[in-house]
Amino acid sequence: MLMFREPIPVGWACRMLARLPGVLVDHAHLERKAATTAITLERYRDLYGRVRELNAIAIEELQHFERVLGLLEHRGIPFGQPVRSAWISGLMGAVRVGNNREQVIDHLLCCALIEGRSCEKFQLLGRALAGVDDELASFYASLVESEGNHYATYLLMARHLDEGETDRRLNWFLDFEAGLMRQRHDLAILH
Repeated sequence: MLMFREPIPVGWACRMLARLPGVLVDHAHLERKAATTAITLERYRDLYGRVRELNAIAIEELQHFERVLGLLEHRGIPFGQPVRSAWISGLMGAVRVGNNREQVIDHLLCCALIEGRSCEKFQLLGRALAGVDDELASFYASLVESEGNHYATYLLMARHLDEGETDRRLNWFLDFEAGLMRQRHDLAILH
């Protein structure tokens, strides 16, 4: 299903396990942002007919946000400031502006790629946490299907608008995203 051209770096999950408190705070912020992004997409005229689907994604992301906040509270980890992700900023900075149809397709593709990478990374974390922290292993495993569904939903929404343009831009974004993935960082963030 996922068509990424650059793998997640070897050892990524181990690095995240060593910094779980920061990763959990970052995860909370990502879920909150994912919910607000789904609602933000509703502003596009081309997506007016998809508002209920976008609301469903926003609600599910807010439920995930609430679950991560519960984990933070349960573990005595204070909710802190978000850390900027150069990967997400890079993707979103590549969204074309001016032409509404092009902009909405790009925005949907960026959302699809973010959800797709989350799907991959949550799967890796779930596996890495098994036997180490079974509560978190189960939590991350439980999110994989949802993230994959969001990835597919956003991609299908874009293709519904203009399949040829979506496929052309997806090809471009996959190359661009691969370049962003090769830019390593040492931050306790998921992306």
